[in-house]
Amino acid sequence: MDFFIFLAVILVLGGAVGVLLNHFKLPALLGYLCLGIFLGSLNLMNPQIQAVSGELRKIALIIILLKAGLSLEIDDIKKVGRPAMLLSVLPCCIEMTAIGVAGHFLLGLSLIESFLLGAVLGAVSPAVVVPRTTKMLDENIGTKKGVPQMITAGSSMDDIVMIVFYTSFLSIEGGGGVNIKAFANIPISILLGIIIGAFAGLIFSYVFEKFHLRDSIKLTFLLGISFCFVFLETLLSKYIGYSGLLSVISMGVVLYTKRGQQAIRLKGKCDKLWVVSEIFLFTLVGASIQIEYALRVLGWALLTILIGLTFRNVGVQLALIKTKLNIKERLFVSISYLPKATVQAAIGGGLLDLGNTLKNPQIINAGVIVLSVAVVSILFTAPLGAFLIDKTYKKLL
Repeated sequence: MDFFIFLAVILVLGGAVGVLLNHFKLPALLGYLCLGIFLGSLNLMNPQIQAVSGELRKIALIIILLKAGLSLEIDDIKKVGRPAMLLSVLPCCIEMTAIGVAGHFLLGLSLIESFLLGAVLGAVSPAVVVPRTTKMLDENIGTKKGVPQMITAGSSMDDIVMIVFYTSFLSIEGGGGVNIKAFANIPISILLGIIIGAFAGLIFSYVFEKFHLRDSIKLTFLLGISFCFVFLETLLSKYIGYSGLLSVISMGVVLYTKRGQQAIRLKGKCDKLWVVSEIFLFTLVGASIQIEYALRVLGWALLTILIGLTFRNVGVQLALIKTKLNIKERLFVSISYLPKATVQAAIGGGLLDLGNTLKNPQIINAGVIVLSVAVVSILFTAPLGAFLIDKTYKKLL
């Protein structure tokens, strides 16, 4: 299909399907994903776009993380305190560990590949959860005990934790082995990512205060530096651990802390940019799926996902120990931690991209499995989570 016709098909059909699903109060991203699966199954993907689909997904991920950083208020995390911090770490890490073990035996992945799958599936979806918690805040439902604030803060930080683990496991897989240095690089990559991103955030907060610039120009600078972070990660990968993606969100957090009103406006600009990016992200992910293979592993994929969700719920309940939440409110937090979508779409194809780059059949095969399971998790949990949140928040809170 011609390049521009293909773009037209994605944007027009994707937009139409998104509007239709929103009308039925379902996440629009499901429509984009199904559109991609349809185009891929008919071999209608444009080869030029297919060749750079990995880079396009990475750009979408950068926009997601910049959006999150520009709206992540440290004071909100302080207000809900310990449970928010535990929700950021416990559920996703317990789920990642459970899937890391289950995926090895059920899907035939190596332990590193299986734990990478766990990191992909471990992140909750801000695209599904945050609009709904924002609605709760507007309606003043559950705010007395800080339930929507807790879920918003925890789910945002949850994504960061999983992306750091994902990049670390991907780096180990690309290096061809497990060693002490690889695992030692995980805390180093976290610390270095935060420091470099925070430093960039401080510089931008000073520049934005001293010089009057249009918000669109400010966002251009932020995106440009974000791309530099990703390049820097590639450059330093042979020498030291560094998470460029963590720098992106760290820069946004510092900018929000120092220049709150400007950060809110920039986040609004990101939201507009995300509208188009989201269509491309989920359509390209859907088009990358080998549908016949995905159907063959569907049963094992669902079992792996269910095992992960079961242990995730254990993590949520452990994080809520010694809080003032009652049984209904605790149940609602577990429901809110079900949906998976945005992060899975953005990083689900990373192992497959690595395999294609290295021309390694074993990694390519593992990458197909990881991407297939990631898509199944989106199709299964995103509509289920959205439906349950919408139907239960007034009753449970």
